Amino acid sequence: MRHNDGDIILIVDDFEINRLILREILQDDYSVIEASCGNEALKILFEDNVIPTAVLLDIIMPDIDGFQVLDRIKQNERTKNIPVLFITASDSDETESRGLKSGAADYVTKPFNHDVVRARLDNHINLARYRHSLERLVEIKAAEVTRTYEQTLEMLATIIEYRNLESGAHVRRTTLLTGVIVAKMLKSEKFRPVLLAENANSLIKASALHDIGKIGISDSILLKPGRLTPEEFDVIKTHTTIGMQIIDSIAVDLPDYDMYLKHAEDICHHHHERWDGTGYPSGLKREEIPLSARIISVVDVYDALVSPRCYKVAYSHDVSLEIITEGRGTQFDPNIVDILPDISAQFRIIEENHKDS
Repeated sequence: MRHNDGDIILIVDDFEINRLILREILQDDYSVIEASCGNEALKILFEDNVIPTAVLLDIIMPDIDGFQVLDRIKQNERTKNIPVLFITASDSDETESRGLKSGAADYVTKPFNHDVVRARLDNHINLARYRHSLERLVEIKAAEVTRTYEQTLEMLATIIEYRNLESGAHVRRTTLLTGVIVAKMLKSEKFRPVLLAENANSLIKASALHDIGKIGISDSILLKPGRLTPEEFDVIKTHTTIGMQIIDSIAVDLPDYDMYLKHAEDICHHHHERWDGTGYPSGLKREEIPLSARIISVVDVYDALVSPRCYKVAYSHDVSLEIITEGRGTQFDPNIVDILPDISAQFRIIEENHKDS
């Protein structure tokens, strides 16, 4: 039975007769392409961008040998999972051991046996497909579990906002506003490498958890309608450390989740630090403050300014941005404040479309 029309076998051998024999064995079931040396094979793989289903690779060739070609295949992300079967006339255990340790899937020996070549090739192609299917299934299930954890934490964050007599819309606005700032910063040569390395999407999602530590603050202080005493404000400040401890206690072994939790921990712990070092809880200054926390610091203050509270009226969008601008270089990272004029319209739209209910 013929395999998928997209199945390609790359045969690499400097003897034409070997290539002709292997082509005759395989051509009824596979598309076959040939290379007469190692360098030609590498050109097909990395310059012509052909990704074969499997490779039959001679060991001894006049330019570079099969081990060197195999090494290049295994080092490349696009080709590393392609099954490679060595072609050899050698019955040396040492050669076979070296090849298998280098990543070869198997050997086919000369003179070629039609049934053996077909059976070994088919087996390794099917095994590679099965492995790929399992890896994909694991990725899908891990993503589902990860999203379940995220949704649970986000729901907790929303509940905390309601407990604080504030609308859960604050959590939604925080995430959206953070996304706008991050999207703008990704266009900057200064911040793009950092944000890409730190998984910007995880940072945006983690922003929703910035006040999760308020779950540990008593109602008598959290819900107090009047001005807090210095002692009560000291208690409120502990929500940063409590939030960090909550996130730190969550141990989840999932892809990309470590970065999500790292951002959440940094944000919870340090979103009340100030650029000039006079914030809390650690008195960090300038770039000592994690970038994620510097971003949330601006977002959190903006949303607090434009939102009505029991102790204040809502400020307008323009007045709120003016107040933040006044804190440039003292409370806030000046690099972040400087991009606000370019995204002001987006902030206004989010504010208008996601008001407290």
